[in-house]
Amino acid sequence: MTENLNSNNIENDEFNLNNEDSDYKNLITRLKEIKSIIALLEKTIFK
Repeated sequence: MTENLNSNNIENDEFNLNNEDSDYKNLITRLKEIKSIIALLEKTIFK
């Protein structure tokens, strides 16, 4: 029984790490998009 619980905990930890990695990649993507939008707005404003 304990081995089963440990196995589930390890799988859950791996799942959480994958989610965190995915969240991090999504955040980086969003920040790049925001950076591009800001650059475009700066070009528009300072024409």
